[in-house]
Amino acid sequence: MNESHFRHAYTADKRALVTRLRRIEGQARGIGRLVEEEAYCLDVLQQVEALTAAADQVALLIVEDHIAGCLTHAIEVGDGQPYVDEVMAVVRRLMGRRASRRTP
Repeated sequence: MNESHFRHAYTADKRALVTRLRRIEGQARGIGRLVEEEAYCLDVLQQVEALTAAADQVALLIVEDHIAGCLTHAIEVGDGQPYVDEVMAVVRRLMGRRASRRTP
């Protein structure tokens, strides 16, 4: 695949993605304020859950676009397997997330 002439599939949804990401930034700042104000733990967790759901929606949209565009194109030109392997590795990581106290 010639990367210099290739348009990533998510660019069709770029405006929606940027809007969602800006909302997520606002949610993260709001959670930061809750922590600074020492809000009730479950209130903070509820907001973290909302942020996580919003981030998951962004990820799903990008994965859908990737499969419909980038992966489909790679398969059409006979270079599909590396893309299938790559997307499956990303999906496995997304589904296998584990919380860690070591993460800043």
